[in-house]
Amino acid sequence: MNLETKWLEDFVALASTRSFSASARQRHVTQPAFSRRIRALEQAVGATLVDRSTTPVDLTPEGQLFLVTARNLVEQLNESIGHLRGLAMANEALDIVAAHSLALSFYPPWISRLQQGLGELPTRLVAMNVGEAIHVLREGNCDLMLAYYDPYASMQLDPEVFPSFSIGQVKMVPVSLPDDAGNARFALESKESLPYLAYTQGAFLGRSVRMLLKNDPLRLRLRTVYETAMAEGLKGMVLQGMGMAWIPDFCIREELAGGRLVRAGGEQWDVPLEIRLYRCSLVHKPGVEKLWRQMMKLPRDFLQA
Repeated sequence: MNLETKWLEDFVALASTRSFSASARQRHVTQPAFSRRIRALEQAVGATLVDRSTTPVDLTPEGQLFLVTARNLVEQLNESIGHLRGLAMANEALDIVAAHSLALSFYPPWISRLQQGLGELPTRLVAMNVGEAIHVLREGNCDLMLAYYDPYASMQLDPEVFPSFSIGQVKMVPVSLPDDAGNARFALESKESLPYLAYTQGAFLGRSVRMLLKNDPLRLRLRTVYETAMAEGLKGMVLQGMGMAWIPDFCIREELAGGRLVRAGGEQWDVPLEIRLYRCSLVHKPGVEKLWRQMMKLPRDFLQA
């Protein structure tokens, strides 16, 4: 006996609509083609399954009996295919978007640490500014977003729709190239005008620094000589001695430890920030669901970088 799956699905549809024309529309075929497929099914099972003498059509006793089998086969097949697709999706790489500085300096050690607790985790990472990343997450074009969180920033996400994990506490540190004595060449305590390497107006980190300086007279002595949206870009300019800047501490640990950069001011000038991993609760990708469940089981301090 040679049965095609589509014939079984046709028959189940016909039993539901009791109309050849309605079933043909539902199955996206012409009515003659649909009728031929029902005939083929009857020939394959060796019995008349549909009573065509009534309007609406009805099933013969043999058809009623076969309907139970057809429904079970279709449901089991769909369930099995759905399960296999789910397994395949669970093994697919997760698409992550991240702020540029996080992608370059934070993500590699963090994902390495996470995989120590969860096992191998295939990922694809794209760096972009925070505003773009939020848009991509909202549109469902990524699985996860790695971003800074500032409770005072205007751009916030609904925690019910976009749940998150706190995965790091960092701070932005004012830094400068050292002078010959090892002190900051451009120190915030100085009364002189200072060349300031700033974040562009729309940059998330820039908003945090501007809030720090909002009511401080220091801002009047900062002379902006360069702007970029990327922390790594500011770091490069500071290393060239072009001015001072606020840079996330994880981006400059080696430079501070080696004395190539020094603090331009005390800890009162630090800007605390939190790093969070976000997802969209409206998207149910098996790989993301699995990761989220596993992360919830990990100790809180393990998730913190």
